[in-house]
This record gives sequence, structure tokens and C-alpha cells, in this order.
Amino acid sequence: MMFIPRSYLLISPCRNEQDYMKQTLDSVIAQTVRPAKWVIVDDGSTDSTPSILAAYAAAHDWIQIVTRSDRGHRAVGPGVVDAFYSGYQAASPDSYEFVCKLDLDLRLPPRYFEILIERMSADARIATCSGKAYVEEQGQLVDERHGDETSLGMTKFYRQSCFKAIGGFVREVMWDGIDCHACRMKGWIACSWDEPELRFIHLRPMGSSQVGIYTGRMRHGFGQYFMGTGFLFMLASALSRANQKPYVLGSLAMLWGWLRSSLRGMPRYDNPPFRAFLRRYQARALRVGKKRAIEELMGAVSPGAGVPR
Repeated sequence: MMFIPRSYLLISPCRNEQDYMKQTLDSVIAQTVRPAKWVIVDDGSTDSTPSILAAYAAAHDWIQIVTRSDRGHRAVGPGVVDAFYSGYQAASPDSYEFVCKLDLDLRLPPRYFEILIERMSADARIATCSGKAYVEEQGQLVDERHGDETSLGMTKFYRQSCFKAIGGFVREVMWDGIDCHACRMKGWIACSWDEPELRFIHLRPMGSSQVGIYTGRMRHGFGQYFMGTGFLFMLASALSRANQKPYVLGSLAMLWGWLRSSLRGMPRYDNPPFRAFLRRYQARALRVGKKRAIEELMGAVSPGAGVPR
């Protein structure tokens, strides 16, 4: 298959998404710039997800379904990344300029992918980007409060060449944080924009889990520990979310997830240069704020690193 400029490949791992998936499917079909290919990986669903997927694939020849066997439970982190790679390997990823890992519990605005492609085409240093996630609460949109220095894990939109150059996603809980820092190590930009046409609805609350929201928050704390985050930065991060539901207790659960991992001496991401880079950035961010720390970092890294072709 020939390389198609400005085209994008969507890959969606999913499991038991019957309650949300139609909104995602319909909002992708309604995009002003639709994907050249959409590979949806059914990771062992036991509800009506397979029949819904079959109906949409029959109606749209650019949707392909990959089915994995039922492991008996939902697996976040490494399980999601494994499912993603099942779809990635089933496609011909080098044929597309961009690749996106997209969850099936979102509702996207119609120009979402058109705008991301325009932004990345205009700035060759952008390796990965996204819009911002909101949840609907009592008729109001509530910001999930992701930093501007990351592309969101539920809509990771990547320049394919950069995705390959960082080695893709790490098969651990904090895969969606490690990748953005890995991009910055190479002098590229990872970012997200909070603008009306890039705001999407997250139908499942951020940091929740199939067990419960506190389990999800503790998992986030472990993920930060695994990535290499220092305690002071973790504490500051937890405190910054104390006014986010579930109030205070959610932050405490995040902090306990980090502390418990440390007390148990659990393994960390086996990439010392990465962890050293992360600690330097976090130390600077604690002194001057994340925005300025990122700006300083991007100014210090030579743009000559360029984008691989």
C-alpha cells in the first residue's frame, strides 16, 4: 500500500463498551476528515459489543474488526497497549502519515481530526497532540484538567514517524505519560489544546476503573511511581487535584498508590536516562511551574532534531 500524505489510521482497543461505543462510532463517521482506516480491536467482549461492531463494519468498508480471545477481565495499562498493537500489526501503519489510539467511550466534535492534522502539518516539531476531555455533570461540562504538555491517552494522535522513533508505547500503566516525555527528550512537542472545536466528551470519568474510582486513582499513583516521578512532584500533583471529585479522598488515593509502591520497593521504568530527564524537568517545574519549565526545555533542545522521515 502506498504512503498517503495527511491520512490517519485509527486504532481502538475496546472491551464491553456497549453503553458508550455508538456515540464514538457515530462521531468518527461524522468527522469532516474521516480516517483512511479504522481498526477496532475487540479485546474479548462478552456484551453486545461484537454485534454492534459487526453492524458498523458492514456499513463502512474502512472499518476493520480484530477479535482477541476473552482473558476474563478488563486489563488497563499493558492490556490496553497489547490490544492496541494487535490492531497496529493488522494494519499497514507505514502507509499513513498519522496514527491515533482512540478509546470507544468518547464523543468527538466534527472537526476534531481535521484541526489536529492542520496543526501538525503547520508545525513539524509537534509529535503528538490532542484536544481536551470534558465530562457532563448535571447538564454542565466539567474539565478533566489535563496539562497542556501532554496528549491525552484516550485520543493519542501521533505523527507516525515520531511514534516509531520513540519506540511506541511502553506496556505499563503510565504508557500515556512516558511517551510524551520521550518525545520531549528528542526535541519534539507533545501538547493538547483547550478550544471549543477540540473539546470532546469523556463518557467514563478519568482515573476510574472497573473496580472503582479509588482503585483508578491508586493505579495512577503507581503509574507515576513506575515512570520515575519524585515524591515532591507527586505530592504537588495530588494537592492540585484535591478540589476535583472525589474531593480530597481521590488525591489521597493517588498519593497512597505512589507511597505503597515505594514502600514495597516495586520496580520502576528500566530506562535511567529517561528517569533522569524526567526528574530534572519535574524539579524545574516545582520551582517555576510546568508551563515555563516546558518552554525552557523546548528552547534548550535544538530544533535540528527534526522529524524523522
